Amino acid sequence: KHICPCGVRPTKAVPLRYDEAPQLQVMPEVFATGFLVGLMEWTCVQLLEPHLDEGEGSLGTHIDVSHKAATPVGFTVTVEAECIELRGPRAKFKVSAHDGVDEIGAGTHERFIIGWDRFNKGVAAKQARAAAEAGA
Repeated sequence: KHICPCGVRPTKAVPLRYDEAPQLQVMPEVFATGFLVGLMEWTCVQLLEPHLDEGEGSLGTHIDVSHKAATPVGFTVTVEAECIELRGPRAKFKVSAHDGVDEIGAGTHERFIIGWDRFNKGVAAKQARAAAEAGA
């Protein structure tokens, strides 16, 4: 198990999620779902990290969580993650988040363990294909 606390600052609230989205800018200053998901991912990364070999990392491949309660700016959100399954390079986690008053989110998250060199070569190849298609 791994636990990760994070203070909810105004930069993590819904109105600042996307500057170009006027619909979001008029919403209440509460912890954004996207940042909740990011905090859950980060907690799982921290839990997995000591078990990886040099040059390895992990990528999020699936998330199934509910965001059940609003958290005002100034609160601290604590995420708890537990690895519940390891199948080859796939790791599955049970995650939950609490803001000191309510459980604000819970569900599962999956990550895929990769070698960064191989991954970066794949990204570079995709960029090269896109550039070639744009030039065609």
